[in-house]
Amino acid sequence: MNHSALPRYRRGWVDDAVAAIEADQCRTADTHLIRLIVPALAGIDLYLKDESTHPTGSLKHRLARSLFLYALCNGHIREGTPVVEASSGSTAVSEAYFAQMIGVPFYAVMPRTTSAEKIAAITHYGGNCHLIDDGRFLYAEAAALASRLGGHYMDQFTFAERATDWRGNNNIAESIFNQLQGERRPLPEWIVMGAGTGGTSATIGRYLRYRRHPTRLCVADVEHSAFFDAFCKGDCAQTCERPSLIEGVGRPRCEPSFVPGVVDRMMKVPDAASIAAMNVLTRRLRRPVGGSTGTNFLVLCRLAAEMRHAGVAGSLVSLICDSGERYRQTYYEPQWLAARGLDPAPCEAALTDFLDHGAALRLDVADAANPCHP
Repeated sequence: MNHSALPRYRRGWVDDAVAAIEADQCRTADTHLIRLIVPALAGIDLYLKDESTHPTGSLKHRLARSLFLYALCNGHIREGTPVVEASSGSTAVSEAYFAQMIGVPFYAVMPRTTSAEKIAAITHYGGNCHLIDDGRFLYAEAAALASRLGGHYMDQFTFAERATDWRGNNNIAESIFNQLQGERRPLPEWIVMGAGTGGTSATIGRYLRYRRHPTRLCVADVEHSAFFDAFCKGDCAQTCERPSLIEGVGRPRCEPSFVPGVVDRMMKVPDAASIAAMNVLTRRLRRPVGGSTGTNFLVLCRLAAEMRHAGVAGSLVSLICDSGERYRQTYYEPQWLAARGLDPAPCEAALTDFLDHGAALRLDVADAANPCHP
């Protein structure tokens, strides 16, 4: 091996890079926890943690920060090391931001169908977009590109669950419970989280057990994704041939960062229902949210309907993953929906009736409890 060709290792440079990333966290206040006022659901408090307010506009900002710190502290990123990631968009945007911050090249390997808004955001932060036609080869192409460049393949899908300190250190679970302390029902019945890498659900599930909270974790999966089947069958080798239409969640394989043992329940949401819930929440917040937020909100409403039917009071928490501004040409475009045979109108009407009047909520959503939990 020609060691002279490798990126230089200077401890001082690594120290500066870690300090820069830590300073970014100190500069940005924690994201808001929004209480959604729904008079028809008296006794049930709905909360949404707004991750769209991060500097790069999504939940993935937390993940990218953790992945960069993990790679720096493990010696994987040195001065001048090209960083490569396989991503459908939001993680790549956030990683491009941190790569620019510490002065290393960044390459995002993405499906060619990734929204133009996300591609523009990556290039805005100095990143390079490497687009491929078949998303099934995303991982292999990212690893191969990193090898060709002599760089580091960040591999969010493997390292997401280990890069974040699930015991605390201002992870998203700790932040949620800190912000709930002054509320009338500070221990939620459920936290709802979608699965992209699986890393955030792993962090939340582990934190609930570590802190001995009674709160349960429900993971929201999407129509074309392997996570739900892997959970139900106890087989993480499950795959899905079709790619997810809901960016940021759903994967063609059960990713290594997904930890089914910490998940209490899963629901698999049809794409039309995710879009419907996105539209309903957008109107209630008076600002657009993304499709994965719609997936979360649909499951949140299903759980609220169960609690209302059972006469149970309590609180529920989920996330606003990113802004809908990134999806003006897709989820918010009627022609795009029609071309894919998606009609959110019936589900929108049912959700609106439930939230406005407390009507029974009957939606066809696959639902499974963890077979290993009592």
